[in-house]
Parts: sequence; structure tokens; C-alpha cells
Amino acid sequence: MNILVVKANNRPEGISSKMYETFMNQVKGNEDLNVSTFDIFEEDMPYFGQDMFNALGKLDSAVEMNDVETRSLAAKQKAKDAVIRADVLVFAFPLWNLTIPAKLQTFIDYIAEAGFSFKYDADGNLVPLMGDKKIILLNARGGVYSSPEMAPMDMAVNYMRNVFTGLYGMELLDEVIIEGHNAMREKAEEIVEAGLQQVAEAANKLALQKA
Repeated sequence: MNILVVKANNRPEGISSKMYETFMNQVKGNEDLNVSTFDIFEEDMPYFGQDMFNALGKLDSAVEMNDVETRSLAAKQKAKDAVIRADVLVFAFPLWNLTIPAKLQTFIDYIAEAGFSFKYDADGNLVPLMGDKKIILLNARGGVYSSPEMAPMDMAVNYMRNVFTGLYGMELLDEVIIEGHNAMREKAEEIVEAGLQQVAEAANKLALQKA
């Protein structure tokens, strides 16, 4: 089974970074899992915008591209290739300012392509194209967003669910959220340790899956 782990936090002491490390340590040495990391903060990933649209236009018309356009297309293709190879995608990401890191948004923008991850049928209905893939979401958020009144404020996990299960059609295999460790500092160690144990359990369950 091919596992793509998308690391979306470059803070060494970040809780979602620790979730990434816990997951990787748990699957290490498992011969049934081919695990690779896509570290979005280490990749050259120009933000999605006019440069990308210019590049796509020049690609179609065989016009020479400038440096940023060439880099943009190469980065987009690299992200797509990584997703193509994966049976399971694991995302380790934080909630920053109520949403996901901009670099993770760029990764999503790269693969959100009609004809690749989704399409529209003759009647204009959305048709997901990645129903053969699965995802695991590992998220950390310092506040508590699981309560009914706070849940609408979370635009990280909700967004990731909507994009990958709704738009792309992937199956949500597992989800671990560590929350409240900043809001309840007296319980922070307990909260984090319990969450990391859940990450380890999610990795163990994955090892029992067959591609």
C-alpha cells in the first residue's frame, strides 16, 4: 500500500508536527506500507494565481515561459504525481487563524483540476474522480472547536473533509483531532498525550488495511 504523508507544519514544536512524527514512527519498518512524505514547507510551491494561469495558457500555445511560470507548472505536476501514486493520503496540519496554512491551500489548488480530481457530467453535476483513494486527517488546534457554537468557526478540518471527500470523492478512513491544549494549559500534557496515542492507533489500523 502506498501512503503519502503530507506534512503541513514547519514548527518543530507544533502539535501537528508531533502528530506527523508519531505517525511516521509507528509505521516505520512496516514492509506492507510504502510511505513517503510531501513536506509542503520544503517544496518549491509558488502560490496559485495569475502566474499559474499564464503558464497553463502558454503550455497550450507552446509559448516560452518565464521562471515562475515554469516553477509553477513543475510544482503542480509534482503534487499531482504524488497523489496519483498514493492509495492513502495522510494530512498532518494545524488550525492557523481558523483555517489551514497557505502552503496546504496551494497543494490543494494544484490538484483541484477538472478532469484530474473531479469533473462535470453532461447535466452539469459534479462527479468526483478519486473514489479509489482514502484519507486520514491529523489536526491540532489550540482552542476547543468541537462544541456546537464553535464548530462553524473551524475552517480547517471542515474544509479538508469537504474538499477531499466531497469534491474529490476520497473515503475518510480516520480522523484524529487534538484540541484545547492552549485553552486549558493545566491539562495540555494530558490532552496532547491522549491525542498522540490516537494517532498511533490510527497508524496501526492502517497497517492492517490491504490496498
